[in-house]
Amino acid sequence: MLSQLRPAIVMVALFTLLLGVAYPFGITGIAQLAFPSQADGSLIRDAEGQIVGSALIGQPFAEARYLHPRPSAAGDGYDASASSGSNLGPLNADLAERIKTDADAIRADTGATVIPADAVTTSASGLDPHISPAYARLQAARVAQARGVDVGVVQEVIDANTEGALLGFIGQPRVNVLLTNRALDARFPAAT
Repeated sequence: MLSQLRPAIVMVALFTLLLGVAYPFGITGIAQLAFPSQADGSLIRDAEGQIVGSALIGQPFAEARYLHPRPSAAGDGYDASASSGSNLGPLNADLAERIKTDADAIRADTGATVIPADAVTTSASGLDPHISPAYARLQAARVAQARGVDVGVVQEVIDANTEGALLGFIGQPRVNVLLTNRALDARFPAAT
């Protein structure tokens, strides 16, 4: 029995060092060399170098001068520690009421009769940083009015920040809310 115990302990120690230490450090090093921004979380910094968010995680924007993200079911909204969907089924009365309330508010705000699905539904994680181009265009008039500019120039910023399908066929076109709002601030700085 003792003759079997020693090789077992050696193998556990070896594989712990190999797969628990060397492999993670190796992959982290490769990621840092090949994709440094992504490996660090795709952090977005302001002009002073302060982190203002991540291009990978949604965050709330409520002011009229900004594009609004899709609703979040993560905690009190965009809480990464509570990332998850609501798990409410399509026949759930609470979900139906929330969607109706959100849709009515968007109709009142925009006058739209057709509302993109992502304007009233949450993503699976509750932290999706993207909205559809249709939802972004629906908000363009409000953003333009709040910023005192022509809706066409806001649409230009939205179009410039619309990402196509990955490799041209995987997924749908999308607009990153944080990056687009930063581009809007850069093009139309707030009066101080």
